[in-house]
Amino acid sequence: MTSTLRTLTVPLDVDSSSGGLPSFLVRDDVLCWSRREAGLVGYGELTRFNATGPERFLEADIWWRHLILEAEITDYVELPGTGPVAFGSFAFSKTSPHVSRLILPELVIGIRDGRAWATQLTFDAGPLTEASVLASVDRWLAGTNGDESAQGGSDVGLSPEAVAEDGYLSHGSLSEENWMKAVADGVEEIRAGKLEKLVLARDVVATLPAGVNAAEVLRQLAARYRECWTYGVDGLVGATPEMLIQVEGRTAQARVLAGTLDRRDADGMDGSPMEYAERVLAGSDKQRHEHEIAIDSLTRQLAPFSEAMNSHSEPFILELPNVWHLASDVKAELADIEGHVPTCLALINALHPTAAVCGTPTLVAGALIRKLEHLDRGPYAGPVGWLDAAGNGEWGIALRGAVIEDANTVRLYAGCGIVEGSQPEAELAETWAKFRPMLEALGIKR
Repeated sequence: MTSTLRTLTVPLDVDSSSGGLPSFLVRDDVLCWSRREAGLVGYGELTRFNATGPERFLEADIWWRHLILEAEITDYVELPGTGPVAFGSFAFSKTSPHVSRLILPELVIGIRDGRAWATQLTFDAGPLTEASVLASVDRWLAGTNGDESAQGGSDVGLSPEAVAEDGYLSHGSLSEENWMKAVADGVEEIRAGKLEKLVLARDVVATLPAGVNAAEVLRQLAARYRECWTYGVDGLVGATPEMLIQVEGRTAQARVLAGTLDRRDADGMDGSPMEYAERVLAGSDKQRHEHEIAIDSLTRQLAPFSEAMNSHSEPFILELPNVWHLASDVKAELADIEGHVPTCLALINALHPTAAVCGTPTLVAGALIRKLEHLDRGPYAGPVGWLDAAGNGEWGIALRGAVIEDANTVRLYAGCGIVEGSQPEAELAETWAKFRPMLEALGIKR
């Protein structure tokens, strides 16, 4: 054994008709980052880094840079995501006991711009060859694995009205009535001038007697939500429409969402569905105000790291199968900070949590979240994604997702931006619209 990380990346010949990256989602323990037919999947676990607390991003950054500093990297593809790659998931809150993690897999398969590759990673001193990489691909794809890490169970009573054919739902930390009261209390705090925006989340628990098939969940999400980033890290699964930060070379990009409309609300309305969305979503002062707060939050935090920055002058409507969102894309050219371009994790440390998932002012909103939610969000609304040795990476916000707690139990999360004009009943309905992607993927009808 050697303590030096060694990696070899070689091209793969992948049939374009085989379904792209989702065709490689064959194991329940797979690490996943996928959008349309492209992305990365990881198999096995070579090593990991765990952290909690306010310095979790910077501690992970130091660990990663030390790991790759002495690494022996041979890369015959040289694209973002080639060479050594770590997949990560971080707790939303600096006060959470939930363990944030970076995981270094034994094998990574990637597809980008029609090109495919495989990277074998090892601490062993034996030879790395193209034949060994291809043999590793064959070995990992030869079978499936139905095991998921157990992270505890649920002691929540069942709600008879939520029973579905293939599984059933129960409320999580708060009942619907108590969560709506929390929304009303949040609105009162906003009206009192204590803050401008608050994001409140809730959880529900899905129990599947036949068992949870994580690989099938990821395949369903990747197929249905092609404009989202499907993620899977250590039992955290979902398909997020929101990019916290994407770094490629010196260019950083983000996609900010704030303002939501359930697509089912357009049924029976005049005009086309998109005309309805334009009228009700883009034409709403409440929704546009919420969106402006989120954009201002991100651009203000990103500015110190940027030489130049631009974003849409007007938000666009992002059309997803379950909802419409007001969305804006932000692009920045990164500046040299003390002689080097900031890393993904350094940027995340500055950006998280944004107003889109916490509120503003951040400290006031964060304290109120802890008071009103009665919920440890764990990795929900925290950063999830990957980074490579060259400094590239993609980190979404872990939304539209769930944590697989054991072989039969999944905890789903959804949240809403609360502003002065928010109505508790409407916000509750919005959470159910946001639960829909995971409910569909789990085969639960509601």
